[in-house]
Amino acid sequence: MIAQAGPEAASRLISFVNASPTPFHAVRTAVTRLEQAGFRKLREADEWDDVLKPGGKYYLTRNQCALLAFTLPQKWKPGAGVSIVATHIDSPNLRVRPVSKKTKLGYLQVGVETYGGGIWHSWFDRDLSLAGRIVVADKKGGYTSKLVKIDRPLMRIPTLAIHLDRAVNDGFKFNRESEFVPIAGLVEEQLNSEKKEASTGQKPEASSIQDNHHPALLALLSEELSVSPEEIHDFELHLYDVQPATFAGISNEFVFSPRLDNQFSSFAAVEAIAGHASASSFPTLEGNVNCIALFNHEEIGSVSSSGAESSLIPSLLQRLSPSPQAWAQSIARSFLVSSDVSHAVHPNYSSKHEENHQPRMNGGVVIKTNASQRYASDAIGSFVVKKLVERKGGRVQEFEVRNDMPCGSTVGPMLSKIGVRTVDVGCAILSMHSIREQAGAKDVQSLIDLFASFFEGFADLDRELTVE
Repeated sequence: MIAQAGPEAASRLISFVNASPTPFHAVRTAVTRLEQAGFRKLREADEWDDVLKPGGKYYLTRNQCALLAFTLPQKWKPGAGVSIVATHIDSPNLRVRPVSKKTKLGYLQVGVETYGGGIWHSWFDRDLSLAGRIVVADKKGGYTSKLVKIDRPLMRIPTLAIHLDRAVNDGFKFNRESEFVPIAGLVEEQLNSEKKEASTGQKPEASSIQDNHHPALLALLSEELSVSPEEIHDFELHLYDVQPATFAGISNEFVFSPRLDNQFSSFAAVEAIAGHASASSFPTLEGNVNCIALFNHEEIGSVSSSGAESSLIPSLLQRLSPSPQAWAQSIARSFLVSSDVSHAVHPNYSSKHEENHQPRMNGGVVIKTNASQRYASDAIGSFVVKKLVERKGGRVQEFEVRNDMPCGSTVGPMLSKIGVRTVDVGCAILSMHSIREQAGAKDVQSLIDLFASFFEGFADLDRELTVE
């Protein structure tokens, strides 16, 4: 039987995720798409006054792991509102420690640290590899940060056989420090390289990391980048599951994938603004500046130079509207859609949802509400989203957590502190924070449609809305 093809937008999401095992790669993948749509790169350190032109489209990155992209209408001037879609591109995972070298009972092991609130038992018995960025010396005497993605299994965290733990199915518990260490090889495989290194008798420089990691690991990375191990001066490496994202389900109605939280929303935001900027109707004469913001570090609180608590959006608003009066006008005219995945109702655990708030996969965009403002939605924001979805013929679902359960949060509440009106939305998924998550294939286009409608029609809708 020949497998059915899935929805085209979901197919592009799958390609995006497979190319983006880390936030660094996600930013690079997004930049490639934006440049195809004619976006011009800006640098925060440069002057923008002579660069920004009405009708232009621009992007900037920060520290390789956060991105802003925006378009200007033809009659743009300071004080214009900004229509922002904000997402995050980090996901719970394992990170290689700064000193990762471990050896035990003849095995080469790699020390790792947990990042975010992952479902860690899902990382056992998976084919894991490495991706991230590496600081290397260049031929001009300087240093540069290069991305690396090793496309084959390198390591594994094996479970203990049931014969040695008969109670494992009664509740799988483990120590994340001592029993959650990946195996990367056997000691014999690197004995010669270690002896050769020891024979040099040279004291390493402070910037050298040669003693911090297994020589076999450094040799692998150097081969991948075509540099010598000594030219590697530092790195940030993430473990990732090499099994690719794919369509699934009897009718290919699902996407099974890593990192759907929250590359799903990030991909949709990039596609929407790239599509808007490539349409024959672009640029519009009037209306808001349209913007997307892809942040890092949401899974650990967003408190970093590349997170939502950073200066990225305030700095953009200030550069577009530098005077206090123009700034205040811009804030009042702006609107922010915070987009993160939502909890689909689970058929085996339906009691975990409030009975009237049970979003389904492929059921359309979910508006996320919480009276304690863990989500930033209110009646005005919800109304705006419903009207925008209505323009494209889509559907809306509602999610609010049970009173006897805690509520997660998003970048929305912290960004609303700027004073911009904010609403929280997403699409429903299962297995959130697992190494493999599950989404509805049709929902991908639904989210792109919402963002496209937002960029096309928010300014007109806002003129019809009176809220003092």
